[in-house]
Amino acid sequence: MQHRTLGAQGLTVSAIGYGSMGLTMAYGPGDEDAGIAAIRRAHDLGVTFFDTAELYGWGAGSNEILVGKAVKDFRDEVVLATKFGFTFEERGFGLDSRPDNIRKVADNSLRYLGVDHIDVLYQHRVDPAVPIEDVAGTVKELIDAGKVKYFGLSEAGPQTIRRAHAVQPVSVLQTEYSLFERDVEQLFPTLEELGIGFVAYSPLGRGFITGAAKPAGQYDASDMRNTDPRWQPGAFEKNVEAVALLTQLAAAKGITVSQLALAWLLAQGEHVVPIPGTRSAARVEENAHAADVTLTEADLAAIREILPTGGFGARYTEENVPHWI
Repeated sequence: MQHRTLGAQGLTVSAIGYGSMGLTMAYGPGDEDAGIAAIRRAHDLGVTFFDTAELYGWGAGSNEILVGKAVKDFRDEVVLATKFGFTFEERGFGLDSRPDNIRKVADNSLRYLGVDHIDVLYQHRVDPAVPIEDVAGTVKELIDAGKVKYFGLSEAGPQTIRRAHAVQPVSVLQTEYSLFERDVEQLFPTLEELGIGFVAYSPLGRGFITGAAKPAGQYDASDMRNTDPRWQPGAFEKNVEAVALLTQLAAAKGITVSQLALAWLLAQGEHVVPIPGTRSAARVEENAHAADVTLTEADLAAIREILPTGGFGARYTEENVPHWI
C-alpha cells in the first residue's frame, strides 16, 4: 500500500483509508463482528488510516468502542481520527464546539478508543455560535497536552480554514468528494496554499458507485439512502446509467467500478486520500487494491465525458446542506 502525507505537520497515512460510520449508523442495522473483521482485513492489506466520530455512536461511543476493539492489537501501526462538534437531541442533531465540550468529547474518545492519544481530531461541523479561533485554540491545548497529534476540519470553507490555521495549523480538511460530488474542488487552491491535506468521505457516492444501488424505499427504514436526493426518481435513473458506463470503462481495464472511482480520486492530487467504508471484508480488499490502479489521460477524459461535473441530485436534503464560510 502506498502512503501519502497530509498537510505540513507530518501526518502520513495509507493512500486508501477506512471510514467507519456505516458500521453503526446511516446504512441500516450493523454487525459488530463483521465490522471488526472488515477493519482487521483493511489493516492486513496495509490500510493505516481509520476514521470514526462521536456522532457515529450517537454520543454513546459505540462506533469508537468498536474501532478501538478492532485495532487494539496493532494500535501503534495505525492513525486514528475522530471528531467532535454535535449534540444529540430528541428531534435531531445540534452543534456544540464550545471549548468545554471539545475537552469533554476528546476525553470520552480517548476512553472509548482505549488509547492514550488521538492522532487526528476534527471539528465535525463548523459551529457558527463559537469563534473558530476558540475551537482551534482548544485543540492546540489538547495537542500541547499530548492528547491529540493533528488538527482537522470537516465541511469548512476558506475563511474558516484560514482563521483556524492561523491559531493552530490545520493538517487536513475532510469533506464529501467523489465522481458524484465535486463542489469541494473550489477549496483546493486554499488547501495547496496553506499546505493542508484532504480526506474524501463518501468516495463511492454512499455506495451508489458500486453498481449495487437500489431505488429509494428498498432499503431498511433507518437507511439514509431512502431520502437521499440521488436515489429519488429522475436522478436515480440518470445515476444508474452513468454508473453503467463507468462500469464498462472499468471492465475494459480489468478493474471494478469502485476501483475506478477510488483511483480517480487518487489521481486528483497527492494531497487526496479517500476513506471508503464497508461492512464487508471482501469489499475492503477490493477498495484497497484501487491504490494499485493507474489511470491514463485517456481514462480520465472518458470519465469526464460520462460525468463532467458530478452526479445527478443534491448530496443532502435542503435542510442538511453544510454552508461553507
